[in-house]
Amino acid sequence: MSVPLPHFVQIEPVGQCNLACRMCPVTLREDGGPGKPPAFMPFETFTRLIDQLPDLTELHLQGLGEPLLHPRFFDMVAYAAARGIEVSTNTNLTALSPRRAEQSVRSGLARMHMSLDAADPAAYEYLRVGARFDRVLRNLGLLVEAKRRCGALFPELRLVAVLMRRTLDGLPALVRFAHQHGVAVLSVQHLAHDFTESTLPEKYAPMREFVDAESVLQVDASHVAGVFEQASALAVELGVELRLPRISNEGKPRRGCDWPWRGAYVAYSGQAMPCCMVATPDRVNFGNMARDGVERIWDNDAYNDFRERLASDAPPEICSGCAVYRGVF
Repeated sequence: MSVPLPHFVQIEPVGQCNLACRMCPVTLREDGGPGKPPAFMPFETFTRLIDQLPDLTELHLQGLGEPLLHPRFFDMVAYAAARGIEVSTNTNLTALSPRRAEQSVRSGLARMHMSLDAADPAAYEYLRVGARFDRVLRNLGLLVEAKRRCGALFPELRLVAVLMRRTLDGLPALVRFAHQHGVAVLSVQHLAHDFTESTLPEKYAPMREFVDAESVLQVDASHVAGVFEQASALAVELGVELRLPRISNEGKPRRGCDWPWRGAYVAYSGQAMPCCMVATPDRVNFGNMARDGVERIWDNDAYNDFRERLASDAPPEICSGCAVYRGVF
């Protein structure tokens, strides 16, 4: 095998979501968007994939869909954790319940990244269409209480915020929110996309326009720096670990990307994609790991050709416009 099997894998348990966030392409999926038939990875498929990865040490259970919609999500966590694998996930926190909060603590989940872009209910609900801020707040409380009741250190709870023009000035308030609700880490990331290919379907245009309009990369850098400075000072005062992105990409050489060598990304359907930024397998995939086996797909001609082009001065078009490839993140 020319490329060793990965130690890190991201698996999408669910290919659909209960929300229709304005910056997410999940609503554009032909196979798993809202209102369409269930798009869940069978538990047996999941275990078969894990069993083919003997050196796996890290597993992230998340894709475009909401992982906690899967009826056997915590069985997936427990199966991997029993093998000593560090398991993490992302969630919009809307599908939690008291029982599932308890399962979050007892399943072996190491880390839960919770998407919350603003501490202001109106701004949050505008961006996360279909969500209710009060329900998210309640569910966060259920998690904190379940950890307290069980005397548990895990899962580690982290807030993840996508930075936008309409949420930028509210960043200090989000730092205070994290502190008030017992969350020690707040990670902030740019709103960005890689939708620059000339062959991109027209259906992506409205989302691309929204992202371009809301990105803070075009906001006056001195204003962004001022907000970041204020939020950082408050984070230090309150003991919140605040992780901020670069203000701009000016003067930074292309970093490139090592995803296809170090990690696999598998859709709920079993199709292997280069990374999570690709979003949907209809844009590019290398074959079906669930059907044909992990090793066979990981080292096939399509995957290796993609790696060679990514390492060259003429990367695949789907990568050349990517914010990660360009070093924005």
